[in-house]
Amino acid sequence: QWLVAESGGGLVQSGGSLKLSCGASGFNLDRSAIGWFRQDPGKPGKERDFVATINWSRGTTYYTDSVKGRFTITRDNIKNTVYLQMNGMKPEDTAVYYCAAGSLTTRARDYAYWGQGTQVTVSS
Repeated sequence: QWLVAESGGGLVQSGGSLKLSCGASGFNLDRSAIGWFRQDPGKPGKERDFVATINWSRGTTYYTDSVKGRFTITRDNIKNTVYLQMNGMKPEDTAVYYCAAGSLTTRARDYAYWGQGTQVTVSS
């Protein structure tokens, strides 16, 4: 039984920091990438936006331009957990953040296993 679960969301002031965690199990992580996506709850029909991804075996990372230099994605091979450290947060970072496992791409459709999401709110 596969499982992908996020934690660590919450409310933070503009300029503040938050760290999200994603636990994954039940599938071959060595053949996977773990990605973070986000979605504005006010726009449910829109595809989830890519934030960052990391290749589990090699540690290769990719970021969307708007978070480069502010967000960092890392993995812990022992705990089977991926982290998203978010610094210098902005109100436009407000969204539901999803963790997903799949191919090393920036497209949500290429990720097969998804968590339930965690709300991140940045106040101005």
